Amino acid sequence: MTVRPDELLLATGFPTATRDEWRHLAAGVLRKLGRADEETPLDQVEEILATTTYDGVRIAPLYTASDGTPPTGLPGAAPFTRGTRATAGGWDLRQRHEHPDPAVSREAVLADLENGVTSVWLVLGPAGVPVSSLAAVLDGVLLDLAPIALDAGADTAAAADAWFALTAGRDVAPGGNLGADPLGLRARTGQGVDLDLAGLARRCPQGTRAVTVDATVYHDAGGSDAEELGCALATGVAYLRELTAGGLTVGDALDQLEFRFAATADQFLTIAKLRAARRLWARVAEVCGAAPDQRGQRQHAVTSDAMMTARDPWVNMLRTTLAAFAAGVGGADAVTVRPFDARLGLPDAFTRRIARNTQSLLVEESNVARVADPAGGSWYVENLTEDLAKAAWDWFTEIERAGGMSAALDGPVPDRLAATWAKRRANIARRKDPITGVSEFPNLDERLPVRSPAPAERAGGLPRVRYAQDFEALRDRADAHPTRPTVFLATLGPVAAHTARASFAANLFAAGGISTVTGDVADFAGSGATVACLCSSDRIYAEQAGPAADALRAAGATRVWLAGKRGTSERVSDYLYAGCDAVAVCDSTLDDLGVAR
Repeated sequence: MTVRPDELLLATGFPTATRDEWRHLAAGVLRKLGRADEETPLDQVEEILATTTYDGVRIAPLYTASDGTPPTGLPGAAPFTRGTRATAGGWDLRQRHEHPDPAVSREAVLADLENGVTSVWLVLGPAGVPVSSLAAVLDGVLLDLAPIALDAGADTAAAADAWFALTAGRDVAPGGNLGADPLGLRARTGQGVDLDLAGLARRCPQGTRAVTVDATVYHDAGGSDAEELGCALATGVAYLRELTAGGLTVGDALDQLEFRFAATADQFLTIAKLRAARRLWARVAEVCGAAPDQRGQRQHAVTSDAMMTARDPWVNMLRTTLAAFAAGVGGADAVTVRPFDARLGLPDAFTRRIARNTQSLLVEESNVARVADPAGGSWYVENLTEDLAKAAWDWFTEIERAGGMSAALDGPVPDRLAATWAKRRANIARRKDPITGVSEFPNLDERLPVRSPAPAERAGGLPRVRYAQDFEALRDRADAHPTRPTVFLATLGPVAAHTARASFAANLFAAGGISTVTGDVADFAGSGATVACLCSSDRIYAEQAGPAADALRAAGATRVWLAGKRGTSERVSDYLYAGCDAVAVCDSTLDDLGVAR
């Protein structure tokens, strides 16, 4: 039988699956895992599998048309949930440069532009290139082809003057930015700066924006996705008020803003965040009286600094690839991939090449940019976008009720970000939010690449957190000890009985820079260790854990852990189990082993 293309249906010939059938199969798996029993109703299966984000957004295990929010609008049309471009196309590959030596930065900038980068993000001032060297760094750059985004912090006015002097009488490529962001600077450094945003905007050539709303500062302080979005909205509204008060029309003021967001390895949340950001900003612009075609949001997505690790930094390549993919799929106009060695210091030519090639491969070989809004129509993404937008709008209105972003920086904003970071930090410590190469599968024998130190971060403002910071501090503490701190894993019974828990314990201790040796209880005295951990099955523990703990103490053990459920034996010191506070375990173990703080 011949089937016409318009009659061809996917899964033709297969019976239609029902939600209850899926629940039945899922319940079987949950029973095997001990998370459900025969009495568990099928309608509770999805609730057992559901999770909640740091914004209180419920993530269901299954989304179908019956749950779904349909796609909002069309690509390139208000409210721009589906992107600001009506047709598919690549995004702007923007590379960040901050090396304080102008000659080194110039060479790096030219190399990037010759090898696929389409715009330059240039950090100026104490945190990067001297403002006086702007012309030297950009010598040889075709400014009519390559947009330049400046980031000068407190030196923004001086950097703008240098830029206007450099480009006087020259054509300048559209898409550049002066980087004026006084509220972002205050949030990041605690330093206030007076800038005439409207005056800067009037001096900008056509296609160049004066203002950046850098929301990554709130992400870097430990904030959630909705908190980052809400702070971005409130900051953008504050700048709109200032620009229009300075004489710009609403349309012209909107055209002066570019928003910068963090992209993380949680690809779906990143996709939804960028889609939600555009929808929210379109609503703000609508309320301000902007025409539909003026409501789009210019977005610059940057791979998250907070998610980057100093330990096992090569895993950062996987994190940034996921983040860049999500940024592209989410519809970002410009994307910056941080080099994988960013936590170690200034990147070298190799790591910059890897960073730019990550994007080039996504655009040119993986063809990610060939589809407009590829996530559109996914019931999961559409629901997540909607829920995230609602949570962000609630936070934005709370900031506005507090008097706007400037007033909220003195109270509600740091307090809420701190509370979210405390929750995330606890989950990281318990390895519920695992960090590969740090809290999971650490390599104690790794040799880290050596990099030139980056300019020191300015003190003050919101804290700047790293998700891996607590584990990496333990690793640094252990590495500073004259010898590698070691715990003895006392295995009981046959190999099959103790292998799983011995591996679990070894991985947990290694996350704190502590090595392990394995052997029978009788081997402890000759191991040189002073801390031991029992490893076996529950059945063997019932018979042998108590006597084994006594024998280990008699042989000189100052603490005896047990890898297993709490309450297994009254004669051990404490327990290691899935979800325990691994940071606290390793910290106290280093104390027991005499490792200095």
